[in-house]
Amino acid sequence: MDVEVDHYVILGLPSGEEGAKLSDKEISKAYRSKALELHPDKRLDDPNAHANFQKLKTSYEILKDEKARKLFDDLLRVKRVKLQQRSKQDFKRQKLRSDLEERERAAFAPDLTTKARDEEETIARKLKEEIARIRAMHANKATTAAPSFKKETPVGGKESTDGSQSGVDKEKVLKVSWEKLGEDYSAQKLKELLEQFGGVEDVVIKSSKKRGSALIVMASKDAAVAATRSVCGSLTNPLLVLPLQNSATTAFSSTPIFVEPDVPKLSNLVGAGYHAFEDSVLKKLQKAAERQNDVQKQ
Repeated sequence: MDVEVDHYVILGLPSGEEGAKLSDKEISKAYRSKALELHPDKRLDDPNAHANFQKLKTSYEILKDEKARKLFDDLLRVKRVKLQQRSKQDFKRQKLRSDLEERERAAFAPDLTTKARDEEETIARKLKEEIARIRAMHANKATTAAPSFKKETPVGGKESTDGSQSGVDKEKVLKVSWEKLGEDYSAQKLKELLEQFGGVEDVVIKSSKKRGSALIVMASKDAAVAATRSVCGSLTNPLLVLPLQNSATTAFSSTPIFVEPDVPKLSNLVGAGYHAFEDSVLKKLQKAAERQNDVQKQ
């Protein structure tokens, strides 16, 4: 007979430890009740009725025999122990599998500290690149920005890129300056004033808030020399006319009107000294104009 058959279950009784405690009377009572139920005369339509009834009788005979029942109870006990051990092993195996999976997940999971450090380094690198870009942009703007210098359009000729007249003899060039008092001088006005000494080829005005100045190219060196020996313009705002460069053949022995003989040579006046010289001459010219006005009034 199949050892896997539970004879207590065949008789409709509880199995295991509880079945081992049943008395012979309880087993006999369960057999009689089950026999009435499974008797072939009551199951004429069941083709397995006879076989089921034989299983019932066999199970009852095993359980009724004291030695056979004890062996069957031992078999059930061993099976229970084996089942319990298997359950424990399955639990341990399942726990080991879970632990292994957890360790694998932890091993392949990204390190939060490393991730945060990498993100910080990336942001810091991008910030440095952005700062360098902004600095380069401002540097380009500073180098490409042209200095603002107000100039008046010259009357004739072309101005070179460095502000001087290209291909012009410097001995024919005059530097004219005046204070920004009252009437101002335009390029056309300066040309008209200086044409009385000779032809004027070009006039370039450079203006500031307090002082006006111009470079005037005369038609000849003689015209430039004649203009430097005369005072022209408005008496209330006279012009200071000086050569840009002295003639190599003509010494600048005749000083302009009202200029003291101990004034240093123009070729030695540069920078702040040159402007101080201009201021001194202009003040003397203005005083002379005032004295002349007073004489005319008297």
